Amino acid sequence: MSLSRRTAARSVRMLGVTAASAALALSAAGTALACDISEFSATAACDGTKGVITVTDKDPSGVPAEITVFLENNGGDLRQVGVAQTVKGSAKGVTVSFAEDWEPNAEYRIHVKAVDGVKVVVDKDIPGNLTTPSKACEADDTSTPSTTPSSTPPDSSTTPPPAETTTPSPSPSDSASDSAAPAPSASNAPSAAVQESNLAETGASSNTGLVVGIAAVLVAVGGGAVFFGMRRRGSSQR
Repeated sequence: MSLSRRTAARSVRMLGVTAASAALALSAAGTALACDISEFSATAACDGTKGVITVTDKDPSGVPAEITVFLENNGGDLRQVGVAQTVKGSAKGVTVSFAEDWEPNAEYRIHVKAVDGVKVVVDKDIPGNLTTPSKACEADDTSTPSTTPSSTPPDSSTTPPPAETTTPSPSPSDSASDSAAPAPSASNAPSAAVQESNLAETGASSNTGLVVGIAAVLVAVGGGAVFFGMRRRGSSQR
């Protein structure tokens, strides 16, 4: 074999080794940049008086990941916390928060599903359930604040409420004079009922004709007696 052929064969071998090394390096770099469940973490804390669960994504490739949180009870899902949220991680870390009034020492399962295009790269739970602190978030102080007298002068434009008017009670003398007031004197004029009764008694009745007839007969008899008496007296005088 000539020198040129040896040199060419050596060059080809070197190129092959270099290409293989580059392929391994690229493969390693791709593996390092791929999304992994170890890049996700979760914590439970207090946001003022309310509890919150925060999930951090430190995936440098920025593959979108859907985060779902479940409250655990005796190894099973009791309920889902809120709705699932999507996060795109970074090397510094990107967080998503779930409002949850967690109880002390409660356990939560955090599930991560990352899809790169059409390929599912992560579909796992964060290793180990999240356990909340042993102390709950402090409630608001609802104690009534002490009242201090105000130094602001009262508003002169405000009209004070009218004073109550006390009605004087009647004195015993007034009551006595009222009770001793003379009753109205009875009128001498006959009442309508009396007038009606008198009219009924003195007016015409069903016996009026009989009385008038008897009176007429008596008058006639008396007149006849007087006439005959005077006639007899005249005849005796002759």
